[in-house]
Amino acid sequence: MNPQAAAIAEPAEAEGERPAPSPVRVVALGDLHWGEHLDEHWLRDLAAEAAAAADVLAILGDLTTHGQPEQMDQVGRAFADADTPVLAVLGNHDCESHRMDEAKEILAAYGVKVLDGESVIVDGLGFAGTKGFGGGFGAHALATFGEAESKAFVDAAIAEELKLERALAALATDLKVVLLHYSPTAETMGEEPQPIWPFLGSSLLLRPIEAHHAAVVFHGHAHLGAAEAATPAGIPVFNVALPVLARAGMRFRVWDARPGVTTT
Repeated sequence: MNPQAAAIAEPAEAEGERPAPSPVRVVALGDLHWGEHLDEHWLRDLAAEAAAAADVLAILGDLTTHGQPEQMDQVGRAFADADTPVLAVLGNHDCESHRMDEAKEILAAYGVKVLDGESVIVDGLGFAGTKGFGGGFGAHALATFGEAESKAFVDAAIAEELKLERALAALATDLKVVLLHYSPTAETMGEEPQPIWPFLGSSLLLRPIEAHHAAVVFHGHAHLGAAEAATPAGIPVFNVALPVLARAGMRFRVWDARPGVTTT
């Protein structure tokens, strides 16, 4: 089990905590898409390198190809030796086998904390996370109108928005970090074909992000997306899907928890 798991404090247990005076280095990456076709040495090397650079390590969904327990077990095992707290959100691929609760339990056994509408405080830095969902962006977002199936799709996006709202509202820290799989903004869609944008994110997620003045947002999912952008209020948004990072010559993104400071 990750020996640093105890360093993660639930917001209710750390009320009134202030950020640590020294910077907290957040390392973020997503879309490992781990499956049996990949090299386990690659996974372990990536986990070790990312953990060595981090004070807090965040994995932004699609840890596996199909969310099968044996796949999640291998991912958890790869990060179990991390000498730092490891946080994660699930992605759409992790939901394919409909065994999300089991996936969370497996990861928890290895010290990886999955945020699904929850928040935690690590070294005075607040983290709020949820998977997110699709629906599209701005004036082109889907609305709760028409067939029941269409309404159900939008309802799922609203449910994720509310999860993020509750998670952020529970944090009293000066700096709040948002962890998502789906994007909250079209600005990180990059070269993704526009017809599939509604399946890559939802601008509903922007509402709690901006209302609670988050310091930074990390997401994955958009493999052809842009590496970074900003919300209308100027909050930095980083797409840390591994294919996006690879095009920028990175294996992970490093963010120092000080306003306006980002290093790679």
